[in-house]
Amino acid sequence: MNSLQPIKIAILAMGGEGGGVLADWIVDLGEANGYLAQTTSVPGVAQRTGATIYYVELYPQAQAEADGAAPVLALMPLPGDVDVVLASELMEGGRAIQRGLVTRERTTLIASTHRVYSIAEKSAMGDGRVDSGELLAHASQAAKRFIRFDMAEAAEAAGSVISAVLFGALAGAGVLPFGRAQFEATIERGGVGVKPSLRAFADGFSRAQGEAEAGEAKVIEAAVPQPRHPAVRALVERVQQGFPVAAHHFLLEGVRRLIDYQDTDYAGLYLDRMAAVAALPHDGDGRLLRETARHLALWMSYEDTARVAALKTRATRFDRVRAETRLADGQVLAINEYMHPRLQEICETLPAGFGRWLMASSLPRKWVESLTRRGRVIQTSSLHGYLLLRTVAACKRWRRSTLRYADENRRIEEWLRRIADAAARNPALAVEVAQCQRLVKGYSDTHERGLRNYDTLMAALQRAGAALAPATLRELRDAALADEHGHQLQAALARHALA
Repeated sequence: MNSLQPIKIAILAMGGEGGGVLADWIVDLGEANGYLAQTTSVPGVAQRTGATIYYVELYPQAQAEADGAAPVLALMPLPGDVDVVLASELMEGGRAIQRGLVTRERTTLIASTHRVYSIAEKSAMGDGRVDSGELLAHASQAAKRFIRFDMAEAAEAAGSVISAVLFGALAGAGVLPFGRAQFEATIERGGVGVKPSLRAFADGFSRAQGEAEAGEAKVIEAAVPQPRHPAVRALVERVQQGFPVAAHHFLLEGVRRLIDYQDTDYAGLYLDRMAAVAALPHDGDGRLLRETARHLALWMSYEDTARVAALKTRATRFDRVRAETRLADGQVLAINEYMHPRLQEICETLPAGFGRWLMASSLPRKWVESLTRRGRVIQTSSLHGYLLLRTVAACKRWRRSTLRYADENRRIEEWLRRIADAAARNPALAVEVAQCQRLVKGYSDTHERGLRNYDTLMAALQRAGAALAPATLRELRDAALADEHGHQLQAALARHALA
């Protein structure tokens, strides 16, 4: 009985990355060079909640003829029974390992090291990203051979798609019984985008063979800002002359962010607040100053309707969307935004007094709610839609008079007072208090849930006072970040008798 097994290849790719093209290339490669081939695919739920799995099996035609029967090829990969796994993104490589498709005894894993964050990672209350370093270490241990580099970057540099880079890496790995010329002939037979695909293929081939320094980290020294505007230059000089060097990066980024968000006066307020923090007792490592600088800049640039409108109408955003969709000459791009402002968000954009009156009113409130009950689709790529959102974005000039500004400013001042009180007793606790700002982010329902957990945490801090250990506050904060509904936080508070 013949014991020859088919060559088994699994491909995990997200929508739009050419996973189907890659599978077709492998099939054509085999069939053009004396192999029987079969491919199947199982689509995922969505582009980032479940990638499509393509599965290819190759079997020598000459052997089948010698056996006098056609081989029975499988429709799906089985755990522990795959020779090559191709993953278009690092997490997809992790999913393949989780499914048991990658084994130490036989599997060559070829994966891109870039990340496209999942919905669960992006919607987490805290930093929900999976650690890429852990993924890489786990993949190195799980696979017989692990070939990895940033294939998305290579594809973009070649003006092609990631499937061509993966095809090149597969050729460079030398795990299939075909030469480079046979791989390239497959691309040429396709007849579509041949030149850029061959460029991407060549890059993938050389990196897989170790001819390129794929893992070399790029060290880029931060340039010292040289602003020409006098007010901006004065802010930069104030940072450089009035604060420790270790905090300059965070402070300069905060200044840049807040000038973009509002104006130079607002960035000056940021530095006024940070000067007070710099005068607080600390452990000497500068961590309190750095953490407060980072989180204060984030809080002072809270997301309101004017900010959201400004971000949605930026030229850089249109450029990014065009690049991501690979818009060709002669194609028209339409961008539709779904907008559903609630009554509270409308009131928050109004002058503080008027906003409070409308929130507490009866008939006027019901009238506004009836007008905003349904969301609207605004096409920002059209002149009307663009001008509408630009008008909303221009309202930032009145931001300091709005109800939202009054509320956020009050919360920020209370947070800074808590940091100062904690620093007087325990500088390490003050650092943990500064990091509690991580709970306050986003807008609409996301902002409300985070703020509710933040208020609960601050109430516990006030009850415990000097008796609260930094590690306990860190544990409570992590519990709040792990569960947007606050259930884990309540459980942690109960454990520490702080509920």
